[in-house]
Amino acid sequence: MLVHGAAAPYLPKNDIEALRASKSPPLLPDIAGPAPVEPTDPALTTALDHAFEEPAEPPYRRTKAVVIVHDGKVIAERYATGIGVDTPLIGFSMTKSVINALLGIMTQQGLTSPSLPAPVAEWRAASDPRREIEMEHLMRMTTGLALDETNSGFDPSSQMYLHDDMAGFAVNAPMIAQPGKRWAYSSATTQILARIIRDAVGGPEQTLAFAWRELFNPLGMRHVTLEFDARGTLQGSANMLASARDWAKLALLYLDDGVVGDKRILHEDWVSFSAAATLDTDYGAGFWTNRSEHPNARGRVRAGMPRDSFFASGTLGERAKASVTFPGAKVAA
Repeated sequence: MLVHGAAAPYLPKNDIEALRASKSPPLLPDIAGPAPVEPTDPALTTALDHAFEEPAEPPYRRTKAVVIVHDGKVIAERYATGIGVDTPLIGFSMTKSVINALLGIMTQQGLTSPSLPAPVAEWRAASDPRREIEMEHLMRMTTGLALDETNSGFDPSSQMYLHDDMAGFAVNAPMIAQPGKRWAYSSATTQILARIIRDAVGGPEQTLAFAWRELFNPLGMRHVTLEFDARGTLQGSANMLASARDWAKLALLYLDDGVVGDKRILHEDWVSFSAAATLDTDYGAGFWTNRSEHPNARGRVRAGMPRDSFFASGTLGERAKASVTFPGAKVAA
C-alpha cells in the first residue's frame, strides 16, 4: 500500500502482510511452479523472441515480461533482466480493470449495480443535472462531465493528480452533455468509482481488506501493491503494481466468466457487460474490446487478435487479454 500526501492514512506493514497471508488457500489452482516456464512449442519461442527483440529505431519495445496461459496453466513466459516471476510491475490504466472487478464483486454481493444512480453527495441537489449519472455511465466514461483526458498536462484527468482528494476534484466537474450520449476517455471518472467503492465498504483500510479478501487472495495474486491518495481513496485510475503472473490471473477470472474454482465472485452477467462496446467506440466498461465495429477493433482482428477478445490496457503498452481462440482452447496473456 502506497499513500500520497501528508494527510494520507497509514496501515502498518504487518497489517498489510496479514491481509496477504490468507488463511484460506486460493480458489484458483496454481498456474505455474516457482521457475519461469520455458516454451515447448517452437512457435511460442519465436513469438517470445519477437516480443523481446528491440527494433533498430524508436519506438523501442522495452518488454518487461510476457506470460502465456493455456487451459489454466502457464505454457510460456519470459522476463527481462532483473525481473522475475514475483516482480511487481506497474499496470498504469490496467488498474481501471481492477476497479471493474471490485465493482463486479460488489454487484454480486448486492452492494451496487450499474443501473443505480451514482452515490455522489455533490450531485444530489434536485436542480443538479449530474444526479442523472448512473454507475454504468461512470464505468463506460459516458457521464457527460467535462473530464476529457488529452494527456496535455492541462486537462482535468491530468490535473486530478495534483490534488490530495483526487475524486473530490473530479466530482466538481460541470456537465457538458447528457449522460450516456457522449464517450470520452477519462481517468477521472474511474477515480470517482474508486471513491464510491471506498464509501461503500467503509473507508481506506476496509477498501484494502475488501480487495485482498474478495479478489486478490481468491485468485492467488500475492505480489500486489495498491496506491491511495491523501484522502484514503484507492488510485483506481492507474498505478497498481502486480507481477505478470498476477495480471494473468486477473485475465483468467474474466476468461472463466467471473468464476474461480467453484465460486462465482463476479455477477453472472458481468463479463459480457464489461466486454460489450460503448456507443460506437472500442471501449467497454473498464476494458478495451474487439466486440465492436470500431476501426481499431477491426484492425486488431485483421492483425490476428480474436474477435471476442477484450483486454486491460496501460499507457506504456501493458496488456492483460482474455479471449477464446478456438473451441475448447482458452488463452490469457
